[in-house]
Amino acid sequence: MPELPETETIARDLDSAITGATIIGAKVKKPDVLREVSARSLPRRVLGTTILRSWRRAKLIVVDLDSGDRIVVQPRFTGALLVDDGHLPKDALAYSTMRFDLEDGRALHYADVRRLGTVALMDPARFTEYSSRLGAEPLDRSFTHQHLSRVLTSTAQPLKKALMDQQKIAGIGNIYANEALWKAKLDPSRSANSVTSVEAKALHKAIVGILEKSILARGTSFRDYRDAKGERGSFANQLAAYGRAGQPCKRCGALLILTREIDGRATTFCAKCQT
Repeated sequence: MPELPETETIARDLDSAITGATIIGAKVKKPDVLREVSARSLPRRVLGTTILRSWRRAKLIVVDLDSGDRIVVQPRFTGALLVDDGHLPKDALAYSTMRFDLEDGRALHYADVRRLGTVALMDPARFTEYSSRLGAEPLDRSFTHQHLSRVLTSTAQPLKKALMDQQKIAGIGNIYANEALWKAKLDPSRSANSVTSVEAKALHKAIVGILEKSILARGTSFRDYRDAKGERGSFANQLAAYGRAGQPCKRCGALLILTREIDGRATTFCAKCQT
């Protein structure tokens, strides 16, 4: 967390808010979040650069600079990219680890309570190498149900674990794996290579539909996730499986079960209608 819908929301917000802005200064307060760049060289490399666009790759937020460098942010559990125009509440910036000052007086902050997220600065060749290790994007046209079926038949991993393998499929984490498997009526502990082509088609539809619905709701907020304006997403109100252990299944009424046996993460499913 954040997963694909949350990072997509942040990236879209940033693209709308800061594209075309020029960075006139940068300050690193907590260098332990930095990767592939030092606290000394980061301000020098971004100074005077113009932001071309902000976009998402997997669970990463990518900010393209006209120098060719890319600011690559992996928020993990508590990270947030916030645009401060002077109206953000003070507590929103209490855990700012770095600040990029923009020529129009605003600032872009990376805030992270637990500092488990990372901020990297990569040149084009390094980013291409890094990105090539990641799997297919679930919302790309190339991610068809046939592609998903090929991915699943190539591994004997438990189905849920295969969906969350970022080298196979990029961007799906625990929340949306739970939701997609519930929607497709598939047991998360099944071997991925046991999924039939018909089941893969249903799972593909579930994955894409749930991700798109969550993006429309600006993501899922339980505790820490905030968008670039510091606001919460509302998709938690639509969750059918994740976080509902012990509650009735919305489809058949049986009580949902919680297990950590599949991948060490909280997996919630219906033993009656997920087979």
